[in-house]
Parts: sequence; structure tokens; C-alpha cells
Amino acid sequence: MIRRILLDTGPLGRIAHPHPNPEIVAWLQQALDAGQMVFLPEIADYELRRNFLLEGMTASIKRLDQLRNTLIFVPITTSIMRRAAEFWALARKRGRATASLEALDADAILAAQAHEVGGVVATENISHLLLFVESKHWRGIK
Repeated sequence: MIRRILLDTGPLGRIAHPHPNPEIVAWLQQALDAGQMVFLPEIADYELRRNFLLEGMTASIKRLDQLRNTLIFVPITTSIMRRAAEFWALARKRGRATASLEALDADAILAAQAHEVGGVVATENISHLLLFVESKHWRGIK
């Protein structure tokens, strides 16, 4: 069965780092070699890119750009933002807000992107995403 895997900011950052984490790089390569569909969500790209720019991490920006050529890029669309708004409101109604009231709430946007492509989020922060979509620690996705 082909899985659709979306990378959250944490795992993506470990891959895009100038000295990438060998364990997660091997995991990603194994997923790609197995024919899994691995997605680069635009919201994760945004979160990482802004930090890389702030810190002057040009090698990481270059690596992030290269990953966009390797992985399947998921742009933020109107339908994704509308679904994210629904997720954001639902979380608050359930008393399970994933960010402050004023925050953009990237987790809700990422969940909406995962919902759009029918994928599982590879993350290190399962609890915020599990409210809306399937999410697993990246080590748990085989």
C-alpha cells in the first residue's frame, strides 16, 4: 500500500539542516525507495524558511529548495485555509486549542494540508495534529 506522508517542521528541519540527522535521512530515503509519496507542505517550508533566514542559514535554505524538487510540494490553497479555519474553531470548541487565540496556528494549516491529500503527518508533536488527522512520530511510519 502506498502511503501519503507529510513532513512536519521538526522532521523537515532535521533533514534540511547542513548536518542532517542520519537516522531521519535514512528513514526518508527508505520511504522514497519503497514508493511512498512524501509531501513537503508549504506551511512547514514557511516555518523553517523564516527561521533559516533569521539565522542566516543559507546552506539549509538551499537544502530546503532541493527537497522541493525531490518531494511533492503541497501549496496552501483557499480550500486548505478554509479547512484549517474549521479545524481551528473545532479545537477551541473542544477546549483543545493548539496555539494562542492570536496565532496563525500552523498545526491547523498542516492538518488541513494532510486532510487535503489524505496523508499521515510525520511529526514529533503528535498530540496537536491527532485531533484532526492521522499523525505519527516519523520513526513509527514504516
